[in-house]
Amino acid sequence: MTTNPSIPASVDAVIGLLASEDYVSDRRLATAVFLGLSLKRPLFLEGEPGVGKTELAKALARALGTRLLRVQCYEGLDIAQTAYEWNVARQMMEIRLAEAAHDVSDAAAKERLSHSLYSRDMLIERPLLQALTQDVSPVLLIDELDRADEPFDAFLLEVLAENQLTIPELGTVKASTQATPIVVITSNRTREIHDALKRRCLYHWVDYPSVERELEIVRIRAPGASDRLYAEVVAFVQRMRTIDLFKSPGIAETIDWVNALVALNAMSLDPANVQDTLGVLLKHRDDIVKMQGGDVTRFLAELRESGRAGAR
Repeated sequence: MTTNPSIPASVDAVIGLLASEDYVSDRRLATAVFLGLSLKRPLFLEGEPGVGKTELAKALARALGTRLLRVQCYEGLDIAQTAYEWNVARQMMEIRLAEAAHDVSDAAAKERLSHSLYSRDMLIERPLLQALTQDVSPVLLIDELDRADEPFDAFLLEVLAENQLTIPELGTVKASTQATPIVVITSNRTREIHDALKRRCLYHWVDYPSVERELEIVRIRAPGASDRLYAEVVAFVQRMRTIDLFKSPGIAETIDWVNALVALNAMSLDPANVQDTLGVLLKHRDDIVKMQGGDVTRFLAELRESGRAGAR
């Protein structure tokens, strides 16, 4: 017998649940997750790339011991990729078999064939439809919704508001009240998402972490570095986020940078290893050129001065 994942009893329980999967959540984000689970409302997460929005849905699915169904959004996304499509090859085979058996000779036979061609067995289920047909509530991740075309926002409204999907040839497929999907939607805000969709969700802006939280995250996700390297990397990245870059490094880049420096046997930051590894942190040439223009040396000097001041 399958049972639904139990809903955490408090915000603190959510923090602990996510921590069990190495996801370090601040209290505001944990509160949004708790309310989404308790009220059975979709959770809409906006924020810069690399701040942990997608990873939250993955950690939540693992922590709850339930299935993760993911819709990765992109321009031109349509129903066939996200909800369902008809198994055309199987439909054609059914038609040929009926013709070979001379079973399309009268109106009743044609009606039977039509029902057969558009029966539930002929559907190929994609993540949105799969999310409504599970015995246990899955986590449905609609990732980077801002990359999809605006009409896709309208298509999602029925799923988010009613936990159902209308298939013109078949009817309405509705999730059972005991197994409604746990929906997490993410956006990097490259375009505005329609207000009608946002109104159906609980909203949370996922910001860059504080120094303390980022230190905790990298210690967990990038083990093996010295305490000095952890502190210097986080301080350096936090300082980078204060200047005008095309794309500031996210938490994911901080973790990658620590791992890269550990692979190079670095115990602390110096101008050489920072310059050599800027491509781990920054993904745009102009940002790298800007940092190479003197910011690296200046940031390291500030970091050292701050360290000396803290030691006094």
